Amino acid sequence: MVRMLRTVLVPLVSAGLALGAWYLVSLVLLSPERRFLLPPPHRVFTESLSDPVKLETMLRALGVTARIAVTGLAVAAVLGVAVGVLMSQAKVVERVVYPYAVVLQAIPVLAVVPLIGLWFGYGPTARTIVCVLIAVHPIIAMTLFGIQSVDANLRELFALGRANRLRRLVSLELPAALPSIMASLRTAAGLSVTGAVIGDMFFAKGQPGIGTLLDTYRARLQSEDLLAALVLAALFGVAVFALFTAAQRLTVGRWHASGR
Repeated sequence: MVRMLRTVLVPLVSAGLALGAWYLVSLVLLSPERRFLLPPPHRVFTESLSDPVKLETMLRALGVTARIAVTGLAVAAVLGVAVGVLMSQAKVVERVVYPYAVVLQAIPVLAVVPLIGLWFGYGPTARTIVCVLIAVHPIIAMTLFGIQSVDANLRELFALGRANRLRRLVSLELPAALPSIMASLRTAAGLSVTGAVIGDMFFAKGQPGIGTLLDTYRARLQSEDLLAALVLAALFGVAVFALFTAAQRLTVGRWHASGR
């Protein structure tokens, strides 16, 4: 009971403090003529979130962004785990591939957005590629780290049993690396949402996503709608993070500290 109360009360207190800070800036620090820069929370609700037409538009756009984020995360997960496993099994692959993975992570994604649009168009494919570029590196790095961190004694035990490389990978290395892989997926899930929103902003062809609405509201100085869309995008990101946190607990929570 104490743990449950702590789990519930801490987020509520944190949310209350955040709302209090928001009201402080909006009603106290900003003059009335500049209050449009940060409208108070109740105006965001009454002027935007409580409007069925506006809310439906935002939720439909959020659904488009969610599909792009989920697709990008799935591609990044398959690609990242596969590359990480290949690098762990062959040093030459690690030496060839890993520097490019680091460079890919180091280059700001906004710098390659024009090339992505030029090569792949300005529709959902380009948005998905942005998600993959942002989310794949932590999966590669953590998969490789997890496999390389397997206990040397366990490796020797499998060697004594004359286990081949595939058997060692399936029965020892991948299960031992599962906590690292799940942690990387939890991180990549949030990055994928960020990538989907960025893709919406730059690739507006096709159905508009929540990022497209954010850019439109910014250009029109619709502060209440802008903040409402930001809140919905943030709640979606939190929900995705919580989903993968629960998945981590289900998969490794019984035998590894990272899932507890």
